[in-house]
Amino acid sequence: MAQPYSSMASSSKEHREGVPIPKQSPLSQSRELGVVLPEKTEKASPFSKSWHHLVAGGIGGMTAAILTAPLDVLKTRLQSDFYQAQLRAAREAAGQARLGPLRSVSYHVAETVQILRDVHRLEGSRALFKGLGPNLVGVVPARSINFYVYPTSKRVYSNWTGLDASSPFVHLASAVTAGIATGTVTNPIWLIKTRLQLDKNNAARKGDVAARRYRNSWDCIRQVMRNEGPAGFFKGLSASYLGVSESTLQWMMYEEIKRRLRVREEKLVQSGRPRTWWDHTVDWTGNFMGAGAAKGLASVLTYPHEVARTRLRQAPMADGRPKYTGLVHCFKLVWKEEGFIGLYGGLTPHLLRTIPSAAIMFGMYEGILKLFGSKS
Repeated sequence: MAQPYSSMASSSKEHREGVPIPKQSPLSQSRELGVVLPEKTEKASPFSKSWHHLVAGGIGGMTAAILTAPLDVLKTRLQSDFYQAQLRAAREAAGQARLGPLRSVSYHVAETVQILRDVHRLEGSRALFKGLGPNLVGVVPARSINFYVYPTSKRVYSNWTGLDASSPFVHLASAVTAGIATGTVTNPIWLIKTRLQLDKNNAARKGDVAARRYRNSWDCIRQVMRNEGPAGFFKGLSASYLGVSESTLQWMMYEEIKRRLRVREEKLVQSGRPRTWWDHTVDWTGNFMGAGAAKGLASVLTYPHEVARTRLRQAPMADGRPKYTGLVHCFKLVWKEEGFIGLYGGLTPHLLRTIPSAAIMFGMYEGILKLFGSKS
């Protein structure tokens, strides 16, 4: 049987004059040695793969900050010793100095609603957004840095250790790295925001513009630099580092929730059963609700650092001395003056703000990544 022309041509080339000729390798070869050289492949840096996360984190954080700004103002005031002193005086006047746990919770919720109403009535609706400018200036880079550093760190630590990127150790190390980087870079911005929110706005009550301590953000920056020096912008940084535990817990719980959702989806596909309304609900809201749940649990477990951070960032007392000289001193003094409940001042508005804020932020983050075709 005659061989095809292509086969005969190939055979003649390989056996020209009876001498077999080796087949050419698809890889590049050295002309001098005749050996196969490995292909040159440029390995992309892990730092160049996360710009989608940078954008998604910034947009998600900005949206959440605007929608929850009034609760952020309320939370900051309730964490401050200025407002806690006023609340203690009001409780003593009403004979409510000593309350049981359940009564204390209900009284705390009532106080939260009352203060929010009073801020609007006495200071106007603009007071509910006091500090939003520096808050946005801080939120956008903070969320961008956090959402950029975390996935980048996952790839870096995975490459260094040889562990899979889904390893709990990799999640832990990445979350700690992201928290430290974010806290260090943005601490000056949060200090200015806190100072503005804690300004009691005496001018609104006395009709005297000079009664205000800070006229605006720039004036606050100048006063901090003049009176406290560059180190003044990093007050509360130790509490921020302590707060890395919160973001670390949040990221690890969120990753675990996502893993369980993926396992659930795989089992559902393998079973072949039709999807119910609950399955569709989980598909649409699983990550969204998981982010809120992770943030809520992490916040409750680590909340005292929030109070300490706010107290350390307060403006100095009338004589120019800070009331709290350090993180340990702050915890001891709050415990001595206000008891255990003082370490959880402002928890109600904090949870009311952070849980929906985290859900909105992570929901937008995941949505934007899907739009770019990136993995979270």
